Amino acid sequence: MTKRLGSRRMEAKYYFKFGKNMSRIGKKPIQMPQGVTAEMQNRIVSIKGPKGELKREIRPEIDVEIKDDEITVSPCKETKKSKAYWGLTRALINNMVSGVSEGFEKKIQIEGVGYKAVMEGETLILSLGFSHPVKVDQPEGVTFSIEKNIITFSGIDKEKVTQTAAKVRKIRPPEPYKGKGIRYVGEIVKRKVGKKATGSDA
Repeated sequence: MTKRLGSRRMEAKYYFKFGKNMSRIGKKPIQMPQGVTAEMQNRIVSIKGPKGELKREIRPEIDVEIKDDEITVSPCKETKKSKAYWGLTRALINNMVSGVSEGFEKKIQIEGVGYKAVMEGETLILSLGFSHPVKVDQPEGVTFSIEKNIITFSGIDKEKVTQTAAKVRKIRPPEPYKGKGIRYVGEIVKRKVGKKATGSDA
């Protein structure tokens, strides 16, 4: 009951100051799970948890308050971009909390006869129909694993995980006729109908 009243008072304060420019995402407090701690020094927010630690610099338009097991984000100055940064900062910090407590995964799958992926140490070797295999080194903070034709990227930094998966997918995006290539697991590839050979009447 106390937390709900506190949340309503916070919303009333923000609405009084920013009116209709309130951010629906930004105003929501971030609850820290057990084992996760946070601190803010020199506009650098640090989140520590069972899986590691992440740090991020906070823009001057945004204020971050850490109290007990809760993080609140609010604009400290009203500008044209403060609303966008408000929601964005809240989302980024929430991803940090999720990352150090649970981690993130992104999966891609390889489709095509003769297409395959193997690991050599910390290097991903892709055979995708090119004249030579493509090598992808594991970036710091991201790990690769392979099961059959599915490659899993995992880590505590959501941006790094998704960027790495996107980089690998870009090597051989799925082509629209047979669907050969690399796609995200669950991704629907729009197919095109190939041209049909027509015979000529003699």
